[in-house]
Amino acid sequence: MLARARRARFGLGAQRRLTRRGDFERLLRVGTRRSMFGFTFYLARRADGPPRLGILVSRKHASKATERNYIKRCIREAFRHEQESLGPLDVLVRPPYGRKPGAAMIARLREMFARLER
Repeated sequence: MLARARRARFGLGAQRRLTRRGDFERLLRVGTRRSMFGFTFYLARRADGPPRLGILVSRKHASKATERNYIKRCIREAFRHEQESLGPLDVLVRPPYGRKPGAAMIARLREMFARLER
């Protein structure tokens, strides 16, 4: 039971994801926009609750679905590590076109997520 609670703390359950179209549209319309190293973040503070993540990756980012999925995995992994310091924040991430996913992308994203809390 203890291991399960620890896993849930760093996981990305349903309450930590933006899934509804309305949430995405709200962030794109009225969210604060920040650009760092080619990544675009749309942010909106909430009254309470865990931070939530949304990801915008299209075919323009990578033509193959496997590459797009790898980009999304990198973004989720970086968010998963930094989510405890974000507080009640909705974050929508749009990566730059042509960026190759990997360990360097995760490290850069972790740095950017840490900056978002300020």
